[in-house]
Amino acid sequence: MRFMRYIAQWKSAAKEALDRTAITAKFLCCLHFTNNYLCSLTHVYGPSMLPTLNLAGDVVIAEHLSPRLGNLDHGDLVLVRSPLNPNRSLTKRIVGMEGDTITYFDPLRADSTQTQIVPKGHVWIQGDNIYASHDSRHFGPVPYGLIQGKVFFRVWPLDSFGLLGQ
Repeated sequence: MRFMRYIAQWKSAAKEALDRTAITAKFLCCLHFTNNYLCSLTHVYGPSMLPTLNLAGDVVIAEHLSPRLGNLDHGDLVLVRSPLNPNRSLTKRIVGMEGDTITYFDPLRADSTQTQIVPKGHVWIQGDNIYASHDSRHFGPVPYGLIQGKVFFRVWPLDSFGLLGQ
C-alpha cells in the first residue's frame, strides 16, 4: 500500500515536471522565432552613426521582415552582418541600391572622389559620421543577404525614446 502511494506521488511530480518543461520549451521556441524572424533588440554603439545614434550606445529594435520582403530603400537604417567579421553586426544607413552609381569621398585614402556602380543583389551602406565609419567605402557593396533587419525604434536612452526616421 505504501509503495502504491509512493508511485502515485512520483507520477504526479513527473507529470508536473513534464508540463512545466513543455511550457518552457514552447516559450523558448516562441522567443527564438520572434528574435530571429520578427524583431529583436540590439545594442548599437560607436561613433560611426553620430549624430543619429549615441556614441555611448543605444538599444534599438530591428525588424527582420523588411529585408526578407525586399522593403528596403535609400535612407533606411539597417542591421548588417559585417562582411569582414561575421561575428559582428553593423548598423549603417543605405545610401545606394542595386544599379545606383555612388560617388563617395574617403577621407582616409585620398582627397579625390571615387565612383562605383552598386551590383545586382547588393546595397551600399555608410555611417552618418563619414570620418569615423568603416563601411562600403572600405569593403565595397554589401550583399543583400547580409542584411539582418531594419532599425526603426530606439528604446534606450529614455530621453531619445521613439521612432528613428530618415
